[in-house]
Amino acid sequence: MMGDSALLEAITSRRSIRRYRPDPVPQLVIETVLTAATWAASAHNRQPWRFCVIQSAEHKERLARAMGDRLRRDLEADGTSEEVIAADTGRSYSRITSAPVLIALCLSLVDMDHYPDARRNDKEFIMAVQSTAMAGQNLLLAAHDQGLGACWMCAPLFCPDVVSAALDLPVDWQPQALITLGYPAETKEKTRRPLETGVVWR
Repeated sequence: MMGDSALLEAITSRRSIRRYRPDPVPQLVIETVLTAATWAASAHNRQPWRFCVIQSAEHKERLARAMGDRLRRDLEADGTSEEVIAADTGRSYSRITSAPVLIALCLSLVDMDHYPDARRNDKEFIMAVQSTAMAGQNLLLAAHDQGLGACWMCAPLFCPDVVSAALDLPVDWQPQALITLGYPAETKEKTRRPLETGVVWR
């Protein structure tokens, strides 16, 4: 990349971190990261993102067990072996309960436009999803900038009802992701496909 840019350095050096030191994350740091998330671009500037910050061991445990139970039922219905089920549910439980902070990234449609037809409402929903995802990317970059590690978990998309119930979320909040957050206890190195493999010029 051209130039000496702190932003580009943050973008290219950020990695998904899944292991954290037990050190607590200060409230001010969490608020800084969340504030950065709210400066994302959004459709109509409606800012549909919502955040549930989970720090208590009780709520982490409740969420991990509820999500693990749903995962187990889904895998059993798929005919997955008990060995694989135990490994998958155990890994999920560990990731959720061992992170110092969890952020449930949600969207709300209350401020989005509403139409009399399904076609446009579907597009409005996609715009809300995209806007919320951009807020999530801001959050990941801000966490990295603050010396934190973070990882985006897509699992809530498979069990939004379970996440909503476990966290007692407002009825209009739709879970999109679970972001684990903490001071890194590991380092990661990943590469990217060459730019020319995913770009066409016209």
